[in-house]
Amino acid sequence: MNWRIAVNGAVLVVAISGAAALNAVVADSQAHEISTKFVANDAKSVLASIKVENEYKTGYRRSLFIHWSDLDGNGCDTREEVLKRDSISKPQVDPYRCYVVAGDWYSKYDGKNLSDRGDVDIDHVVALKEAWDSGAWSWTESQRKAYANDLTDGRTLIAVTDRVNRSKGEKDPSNWMPPMKSYWCTFLGDWISVKARWGLSMDQSEYGRITNLLASDCSSLKIAGWSAAPVSVSAPATTVTTTTQTTKTTAQATTTTKVAPATTTAGSAVSTNAPNTTAPAKSATETSTTSTTAAPGAVAKDIYPGSYCAPLDALGTYKGATYVCSKTNAEGLPYAGGRARWRKATN
Repeated sequence: MNWRIAVNGAVLVVAISGAAALNAVVADSQAHEISTKFVANDAKSVLASIKVENEYKTGYRRSLFIHWSDLDGNGCDTREEVLKRDSISKPQVDPYRCYVVAGDWYSKYDGKNLSDRGDVDIDHVVALKEAWDSGAWSWTESQRKAYANDLTDGRTLIAVTDRVNRSKGEKDPSNWMPPMKSYWCTFLGDWISVKARWGLSMDQSEYGRITNLLASDCSSLKIAGWSAAPVSVSAPATTVTTTTQTTKTTAQATTTTKVAPATTTAGSAVSTNAPNTTAPAKSATETSTTSTTAAPGAVAKDIYPGSYCAPLDALGTYKGATYVCSKTNAEGLPYAGGRARWRKATN
């Protein structure tokens, strides 16, 4: 009876082979991630992990990013959550409709103190249009909704003065920086971390301006680690380590598949990868460890056959059929321009 541990791309497969399938011994066990955070404290190294490419400037509509939503079901939509979180005094909240009646806010962009919620905007540090142009065009509706309402990392959304937020609009650091220059480095760190965490790209001018600032005013900038995005997206090639456990049993043969954590989900979301089949466990436990880089994650839904996609080899579903993100069609011929598209998966 032979045990085999194999690494297939970014997927760790634990399988068993034997002379007779009925006598095979295998079992599935819970997989535990050692790290759910990407730790890369040097801003320059995080920036270096981000892809530089031209922006995708067609098809954006603000309505494609559903917000403000109550994703955790606690009765508070995202705007009210941020108003509560960022108030520098204890906010007064209407408990029946989770409405922030009163609070005090300090706008870090311009150093203004605000006491009227009407003067406060909730800013997406990386604006929705900028996110779309930088890769969110290939996301599913659920991924865009998760991004637009992301409360899992405080750097994604921030309460600021309304007029300053409107002057920022959809601009990136190549053509807009906060009026308060003492906040520039923090803003850059937040910008870089959001782009890296969500697997978004930068264009040449954006990347160049940030590189110049990291070489001058913000040369010592450090960036704190972050948890995986709340839905599976293509993340930067940051190496992480995972540990999986498998338990031997004397039951029928099964196969366990574990997705690399560079695209695993965080919080309450769960990667919907290949199903696990668990047989009654008996005996000893084996542990194997592997290091890998960012790779395709859970099965995406609401994809459109023939449309552009990312990351390569990701799986999606359309009307019950399984599709794969591929640079070639079913006959193996490459698509024009070398761009990946959703096509029906073949056996």
